[in-house]
Amino acid sequence: MSALLVTLSATTAAAVLVLPRAAQRLQLSRAKHPSLTGHARMARRVAGLIPNYAYSERAFFRSDHPDEAVALRREAGFARLSELFRTRYARTRAETDAVRDGLSDLQFTGLYRVPFQYARHVRAHLGTGAFAAASEGVTVTDLDGNVSYDLAGSYGVNLFGVDFYRACLEEGAARVSALGPVLGPLHPVVAGNVARLKALSGLDEISFHMSGTEAVMQAVRLARYHTGRRRIVRLCGAYHGWWGEVQPGIGNPVPTRDTLTLADMSERTLRVLATRRDVACVLVNPLQAMHPNVGAPADSALVDSARKAAFDRAAYTRWLHALRAVCSARGIVLILDEVFLGFRLARGGAQEYFGVKADMVTYGKTLGGGLPVGVLCGRADLMRRYRDDRPVDICFARGTFNAHPYVMGAMSAFLDRLDTPEVAALYADLDATWDRRAARLNTLLAAADLPVRVANMSTVWTVLYTKPSRYNWMLQFYLRAEGLALSWVGTGRLIFSLAYEDAAFEAVATRFVAAATAMRADGWWDAGAPTDKAIRRAILREVAAVRLGRFGARFGLRAPDRA
Repeated sequence: MSALLVTLSATTAAAVLVLPRAAQRLQLSRAKHPSLTGHARMARRVAGLIPNYAYSERAFFRSDHPDEAVALRREAGFARLSELFRTRYARTRAETDAVRDGLSDLQFTGLYRVPFQYARHVRAHLGTGAFAAASEGVTVTDLDGNVSYDLAGSYGVNLFGVDFYRACLEEGAARVSALGPVLGPLHPVVAGNVARLKALSGLDEISFHMSGTEAVMQAVRLARYHTGRRRIVRLCGAYHGWWGEVQPGIGNPVPTRDTLTLADMSERTLRVLATRRDVACVLVNPLQAMHPNVGAPADSALVDSARKAAFDRAAYTRWLHALRAVCSARGIVLILDEVFLGFRLARGGAQEYFGVKADMVTYGKTLGGGLPVGVLCGRADLMRRYRDDRPVDICFARGTFNAHPYVMGAMSAFLDRLDTPEVAALYADLDATWDRRAARLNTLLAAADLPVRVANMSTVWTVLYTKPSRYNWMLQFYLRAEGLALSWVGTGRLIFSLAYEDAAFEAVATRFVAAATAMRADGWWDAGAPTDKAIRRAILREVAAVRLGRFGARFGLRAPDRA
């Protein structure tokens, strides 16, 4: 009997210990977004199961089973585009082809412009080239002399226009030319940069890095160092650089066990943060306000028309303030990652725009005045990399090119210009200006009865599609044919500079509508599946057929070549 009582007591004690942990685990699971984006390990497993396959040339135009007349219109339209690109971009494409085999970056970006099933045929016929020769105002010119309106925005760097940054580079180089590329000693312009960054960020100390990714790495490392906690929280869909801890899913070959990916704008996430004791920091990329819990949009993922984006400033502001309150109560470091948005929303960045104070802020891109940079601003107690009472216990971070004289010079010129009346005028009614422009383009698209719309967060836009289709990604090539330069993610990101005046924007809008009209005329939005769900089911059937080795006439599929 006594033995039984001992056994029951031990079982009860074990249950008391296990149940809270089980409840905590359930709470954590409920705080994750139900999509694959919210489940990093599952996303990696699924990615590993998807085989490579390509449509035959005939199936390329018929993957949604259109009437034959529609398929023939597509073939004719594609042939016209191919011939246009062949002649218009001859030199630019030739230079690109010559360097591709030796440049792995180009191979990667070139592969992911369209859904992979279509990539072989597109690469063979619709290459525009990866080189540019000149820029001016809001335009870029390629090696063939083609002038296009710039909607790539140098991936966020080019906030104020290329002429602005050209002047920053020239002035910055002049300021530091006497010292030149001497590394180690700081050029005196650093003192001014530090003072102005402290004022802009409202934080105590600054450290300089070579990229935004490095700045975020250091922020996370310092948060762990000072809190003594190992877990970091990132919000579903957000991008914080390509290092492993903040990219735990697809793209990272190493498992990350200390990163929690939780749902954005979720009460359940707040409850998890309010109850755990092992969370060092929460990373927030305010760009996610445009598409919470969804990864950055790219045309390579446009398998249907399900892409969504919308910006609700009031709702996101409420979320950030609630998050701030929980982090303050639990001693969690709130890190605002402004590497991409930087000073795009307001002169004081997202902190000013949303009225929230972070413990640490990272900057990059535009702050370098045209040169690469990463900057971390933080509270004094969080920025210290050593302990007064334990001199060997340090948090190491250094870099040969940190605070490079020429980068600091260009940054100094950038910060000078940020304080000018001319730049202040650009911020006046910024949201109203760009919301009006987005509404103008949407009005033109609706009037032309085109199944395309745009959504915007100030000067950052994405293109949405209102009719189920497998061919929305073709729009990027019609846009390029109309003289609109896009980044490698296609219509997923349109990034305008503040140098766009009304006349230039109107030219972009006119060309955009013309491109969509031409695409419709060529039949890409005709036929197709009745719903996005039907499209996804058809793709799943294709994947299953390939996994089972059933290539051939039924799906018009081809095994990937290894050339």
